[in-house]
Amino acid sequence: MIGLLIGVDAAGGGFVAARQFVSRRLRFVDAIHRPAAPIIAGVGAAALAAPIALLPLVTLGTAIAFGVGVAGGVASGRRDTPG
Repeated sequence: MIGLLIGVDAAGGGFVAARQFVSRRLRFVDAIHRPAAPIIAGVGAAALAAPIALLPLVTLGTAIAFGVGVAGGVASGRRDTPG
C-alpha cells in the first residue's frame, strides 16, 4: 500500500514539476513543440529514476510512473506556451 502511494506521488510530482518547467522556462524553445518531446522527456526521467528503485519501498514501477508523469506534464505544459 505504501509503495502504491509512493508511485502515485512520484507520478503527480513529476507531472506538476514538468508542466511548470516547460511553461516557464521552455516557452520559446522550438524543440518542445515536436511530437516526440514528451516521450523523450518521459523515458529520460524514468531512466534517471530507475537507480532509486534499489531502495526498499521504491520499485521499478515507481520510476515508470514518474516517467509517465513527466511525459504528461511536458505534453500539458507545451500547450500553455505560445507558438
